[in-house]
Amino acid sequence: MLETILAIAGKPGLYRLVSRGNRSLIVETLDKTKKRMPAFGTDRVISLADIAMYTDSEEVPLRQVLKNIFEKEGGKIASVDPKKASKEDLAEFVGDVLPNFDRDRVFPSDMKKLVQWYNILVENGITDFDEAMQETEGDNIDSRKA
Repeated sequence: MLETILAIAGKPGLYRLVSRGNRSLIVETLDKTKKRMPAFGTDRVISLADIAMYTDSEEVPLRQVLKNIFEKEGGKIASVDPKKASKEDLAEFVGDVLPNFDRDRVFPSDMKKLVQWYNILVENGITDFDEAMQETEGDNIDSRKA
């Protein structure tokens, strides 16, 4: 499922891949408006399935981090508000779900984005993070780091 959920650099929120155009992707916002728009080759588009977070020893796929948050929060919206939380609060929250995250390479903006993305996914009923883990288990994917 996370393979079709996209982040577009410079644009807020998350997008669902709807279709592929001739020279673009057709995406739909994951909010109440469900606005559709093209994402062109010049846009930096990345699937959530291709993102990982740095830890002290390895990179952990974003789907595993999202699953850990889901389990910690009992399937509800995150208990920390990413817009109002301090850097320390965000670091503590991420430390609870990924204890060995690399505090030097995971920036507060990354932690804020992680919580925002988690909230967007839960609000839209996208909570099956295990499905993505089974589909890509064993694949060697060159991941972008969060």
